[in-house]
Parts: sequence; C-alpha cells; structure tokens
Amino acid sequence: MVEEKKKHSDSQSTMVDKIVVPGDVFLDLSKFSNQTIKLGDGLRQDCDSITVMKSGKLRFSKPNKYWVESSQKRYVPCVDDTVLGIVLDSKADNFLVDIKGPAVAFLPVLAFEGGTRRNIPKFEPGSLIYVRVVKANMGMNPELSCTDVNGKAAEFGALKDGYMFETSTGLSRILLSTPTCPVLDALGKKLSFEIAVGLNGRVWVNAEAPSTVILVANAIMKSEPLTSVQQRIMVDSLLQRVQ
Repeated sequence: MVEEKKKHSDSQSTMVDKIVVPGDVFLDLSKFSNQTIKLGDGLRQDCDSITVMKSGKLRFSKPNKYWVESSQKRYVPCVDDTVLGIVLDSKADNFLVDIKGPAVAFLPVLAFEGGTRRNIPKFEPGSLIYVRVVKANMGMNPELSCTDVNGKAAEFGALKDGYMFETSTGLSRILLSTPTCPVLDALGKKLSFEIAVGLNGRVWVNAEAPSTVILVANAIMKSEPLTSVQQRIMVDSLLQRVQ
C-alpha cells in the first residue's frame, strides 16, 4: 500500500512544470483516500479522473493546489483567485463587475468586512476594485468578495488613482510568483510605487510621480518574453533614460 501511494505521488510530481495538453489525465482519484486537492485553471474533474482542459505547463502550489499555466488574454475564473474588477453597475443586493471572464461577476453588497445594510460601500460605474473569487461554477456568474478567507478586508477594496493596464494571464502569475520576479525586484530597488496584480491579466500601478507609473508599466509589459538577465538589463536601460 505504501509503495502504491508513493508511485502515484511520483507520477504527480513528474508532471509538474511539464507541458500538458487537453485530454491528458493528470490524476486518478480512485487511487487516493483522505486527500484534498484544489483544482485551478485548466483542470477538470471527470468522475475519478483529473483531466487537462488546455495546453500549458502544469503548476503546483503548496499544500495542494494544481493548475495549468499558459499565456493568454482570456481569463477563466477559479475559486480563491485574486482579480482586478471594473464595476459596471449596482443593484439592490449586488454590484455587477467585469473581471474579463466569460460572464459578468457579482459582488454582494454585504461581502465586505463587517458589511451590513447600513454601511454598504458606494462604487461608481468604472470603479476599479481588488477582489477575490469565492464561487466559480460552470454556467453560472462568478461570485466575488472583498474579504480574505478569514473575513478580513486585508488588501481588498477600491483602487484609487494610479493606472490600470492589461497583460496576459501568464504574466500576471509570474508577477505574483515567489521569489519576486526579476522585473519587479529590479524596479523595487530603485523606485517607490504601489502595485496590485490580478490573476485575470490586469495590473494597477500607482506612484507619486506620473513618470514612475509610466516607467513601471512599460517595464512590466516588455518583460514577458525576456529572460531574468534581460529583464534586469531592460529595467536599467529604462531608468537611465529618465535620469
């Protein structure tokens, strides 16, 4: 029994960081017991099998989350994703929010820390908000929240001022990776700025000087096809132009 479990565990680990294509069977759940696995973008459960839905690299995040990473403009909502949304409209019970998904998402008016009918926040159409996906069922509108898993506001809420631009979903994941990606590491050593990255391919940058916002945005947008060394060289080149 121990050897059987080890064999399937090794099968999982050998596929991580490797290219997968639609139809690949990543995992046979019938071989496991008492183990919880979280599925992210690009994976689907078919009975006892976990099947790949799109081409890309299979990624793993401790303790138990798997997803397929690819560079694309289209965003498919997944539970616990943090995204940048644009408020479209407000209703009695929900805000309607565009998160670049196949359907408009809704943010309940009480989905805020300490939210009650007496302190409903006011968002004008066009407002940019940092939110978390809490429900993402196929064929249904995604549900959002402005709290973390503990019900705290944390970093969620309205993003004021600054500049928002769009990238691929692959670049968004790179910007959120640990350790800090080279382009953000190089920029952070020389400049002071705020940044919020959504897994839906939206990035918000704010700084005291508009020139800093433009430089950071340009560096990020140019970084995707570059190696780590090339990203640092590119940042140094941009910094020299504004000095």
